[in-house]
Amino acid sequence: MSLTYNQLLTQIQPRPIQSPSDYEAMLSELERLMEIEDSQLSDEEASMLELLAILIEDYETKTTPMPNTASPHDVLDELVTAHQLRQKDLLDIFGSKGIASEVFNRKRSISKAQAKALGARFNLSPSVFL
Repeated sequence: MSLTYNQLLTQIQPRPIQSPSDYEAMLSELERLMEIEDSQLSDEEASMLELLAILIEDYETKTTPMPNTASPHDVLDELVTAHQLRQKDLLDIFGSKGIASEVFNRKRSISKAQAKALGARFNLSPSVFL
């Protein structure tokens, strides 16, 4: 059963993110909504997902400034650090430890498919990873 938008607002209580704990809470809700199959996602849930993505992106922009000349690998490194992730946390995107290691060690470029998956994971345009 899908919740109404008002019910989602009451449950999630989205607001401007002011602290790392707010950030983690909103990120957790975003990830929960992203786990729902697109075909099963209600319009209300899709709207909430979009709102959370905007709030998270705003907070990340304010707290994690990236240089304009950042390479795709630099962007990935910054995001992994900001989200306190490790290579193994992204194996679903890279497919194997070997490929992940090559990407993180800058021996391999990020593929289009990986860029798309990274964009979805971090709520960014895939183009920042290409």
